Amino acid sequence: MLTVSAAFCVTAALVALQLDASFPDGFVDRSSQNLSSVPEDLPQAAEFVDLSHNHIQQLCRGDFKHTYLLRSLNMSSNILEEIDPQTFLDTPNLEELDLSYNKLKNLSNQRYLLHTENLRVLNLTSNQFLSMALGSEFSSLVNLESLALGAKNICMNDFQSITAVKLHTLSLHLEDYLNYEAGSLKLVKAKKLQIAFTSHPRMHYDLLDDALLVFAELELMNLPDDLSDIVQLLGDKAEIHTSHLQVTNVTVTWEDMTEYANVLMNTSITHFSVFQVTLTTSPNEDTETVKTTQVKSLTASQVGTTSPFGSQTAMCNFFINMPVESITVTKTPMLHMTCPKSQSPLLHLDFSFCALTDFIFSRVESQKIVECENLGNLRTLNLHSNNLRSLGSISKRLRLMMSLKDLDLSLNSLVYDGLKNCEWPPNITNLILSSNGLTGSVFNCLPAGTETLDLENNKISVLPLSIMKLSNLLSLNLNQNRLRDLPGCNGFPYLNTLFLRFNSLSAPSVNKLENCSELKTLDVGFNPYTCTCDLRSFISLGIKAEKKKSHSGIELLGWPADYHCTYPEVDRDTTLNVISIPEIYCNTGLLAATILGPSVALLILIVSLCHYWDVPWYLKMIGQWTRAKHRARRGEVRPEDMVGTEFHAFVSYSQHDANWVHNSLLPNLEGPAGGLRICHHERHFVPGKTIIENIITCVEKCRRSVFVLSAHFVKSEWCHYELYFASHQHLTRGSDSVVLVLLEPLPQYLIPSKYNQLKSMMSRHTYLEWPHDRAKHRLFWANLRAALQCDLPEAAATELQE
Repeated sequence: MLTVSAAFCVTAALVALQLDASFPDGFVDRSSQNLSSVPEDLPQAAEFVDLSHNHIQQLCRGDFKHTYLLRSLNMSSNILEEIDPQTFLDTPNLEELDLSYNKLKNLSNQRYLLHTENLRVLNLTSNQFLSMALGSEFSSLVNLESLALGAKNICMNDFQSITAVKLHTLSLHLEDYLNYEAGSLKLVKAKKLQIAFTSHPRMHYDLLDDALLVFAELELMNLPDDLSDIVQLLGDKAEIHTSHLQVTNVTVTWEDMTEYANVLMNTSITHFSVFQVTLTTSPNEDTETVKTTQVKSLTASQVGTTSPFGSQTAMCNFFINMPVESITVTKTPMLHMTCPKSQSPLLHLDFSFCALTDFIFSRVESQKIVECENLGNLRTLNLHSNNLRSLGSISKRLRLMMSLKDLDLSLNSLVYDGLKNCEWPPNITNLILSSNGLTGSVFNCLPAGTETLDLENNKISVLPLSIMKLSNLLSLNLNQNRLRDLPGCNGFPYLNTLFLRFNSLSAPSVNKLENCSELKTLDVGFNPYTCTCDLRSFISLGIKAEKKKSHSGIELLGWPADYHCTYPEVDRDTTLNVISIPEIYCNTGLLAATILGPSVALLILIVSLCHYWDVPWYLKMIGQWTRAKHRARRGEVRPEDMVGTEFHAFVSYSQHDANWVHNSLLPNLEGPAGGLRICHHERHFVPGKTIIENIITCVEKCRRSVFVLSAHFVKSEWCHYELYFASHQHLTRGSDSVVLVLLEPLPQYLIPSKYNQLKSMMSRHTYLEWPHDRAKHRLFWANLRAALQCDLPEAAATELQE
């Protein structure tokens, strides 16, 4: 019975541990704490409570009043003698209850069960029940699926209370010296019966006979070494309703086991399983098997031997030559499996978790490897978790299995070096190669008709440019490899589903999917995405897929929860759907247009505004004013050079421009407005002297000469003389002694040839232009005054002040 209780405990523990990860506050472990009563501090959120291996003697009403959410309670291995009928009044969600290994005495008085109508699993084994008579309260357990019991006596009507309860599994712990009344189990409505024998078992013929008549599935646990009674019963019984027979934890000789197996093959049982089998002897030669049987499947798990001698080939021959449709041998240290001696009816073979090598099914004759020819009907082969190493060699071992469709070679050490051609059977459609050491070269060693291909957890970093064409491939699993970009569909024209989770894709190239016209499902979650410009197209694909607007119709599995940035650091762990990378950052042409466009527009605007406001003129005037000030500071005239200088400037102009001179020029240069002393011929020419003499005298008395240029100026003879004398002064006093004021535009072609000096001055010196815009007049006068400003000798300055 230890096995039954252990199964209940392990199941409960596994469920609790799994749920503990999801609900850390819901699992409470108070086992092995020397408790004498139920703790009062159980949290309200408790769903799974373990109080096993304590010293609790009774359960009282209110013990679980605060644990309304309780779903599983383990009270095994205490000293329970009494349970109050109202104990579980406050736990309506209770589904699993383990009361095994206690001191309860009466199965007909378990009134607490009246408040456990949602119970699914109940374990009452290893108590002190004398009779299996179940009380009426058991009839309330309408949701019960698994019931484990144990008593010394089982009588005809003991199970009357559960006739309406449709159990999945009834487990019976057979006490020593059990008294069983034939026919007692016929009232039980259960699919499966588990019978666990004690450490000193005694076979109960009537119990086993009823079990084979009532239950579709029967499991016999902890069988005695002598199985002759069971074998005799199976051989003699004409009517057996059991279709699935399972034997767990048995020690037997090879000779007895094969005899029992051959007897079983002649019964109506269709599925036979053995678990935890220990063989005390091993065969030295082949053992004959029956030729025909109704058994469809044979399962053997955890088969071991204590005998170091014998032939493993003989063992393999016994199993592989059985006339069944399905054989499963798992978790068994088997190094080799032979080929059937004749064409086998086998459709399914499962040799997972063994130690098989690349020479499986083959034999050596005359130093040549002979492949197996007698598994031509095999459709499914599972070689998961063995010691297979060469994919090319395995393809040769299987090449004659013409009906093989489903092949599992996962969790081995398979590699493919590309040196040998692969020779697969022609009808393989589903191939599992996950958890091996395969690289991209594997795509040149695959069955041509493959429809579903699983290459998860390998070492594939890139798909070769030239690969074999898999025209039938619909689903490809490349999760947990080393791919750095999408593989595309070269060679897979009809690929429908592609898995690429946990690879090294940082910026998948969406254009690689252009040749995937049939692709509908894509999973690229949990990759190290770099959220830069290269990822924009992939983010766009995900957003369109989420909104179902993608023209390709691709569904992106796990979007957006499984897609996060790893770089840049500021965006780490941010889902891609909220990342915004503007196109302007990524499109050089658009970026240039965005920058240059406004710049050019701004430049045009500035030029237009400058033209509108005549800014160049202002700049020119300011420049002239600045240069004039600079010359004035730099070129200080020595006092001796200013001897005889009485005026700041002599004004030369045409009589046609006299109004401008009198009304504008002189008022802005002289008096308070300008503070300059101007020599004007109307005021300062001395009567009696010739005009030439007055011109020369005035020019010599002035620091500078101002010429008001216009079309009339170049036509005046006297203006020509004044310009001539001023130019001579220009040679002696420097380039700043002549100031030209352009009253109106004066093209070069209008200047007579005799005014060569004027042309030369206009080409070499900056001149001031009279602006017609009144807003510019103030700046004009400031420039002109700055050009004429200088310090006159003291006498002239005094006269100016007066």
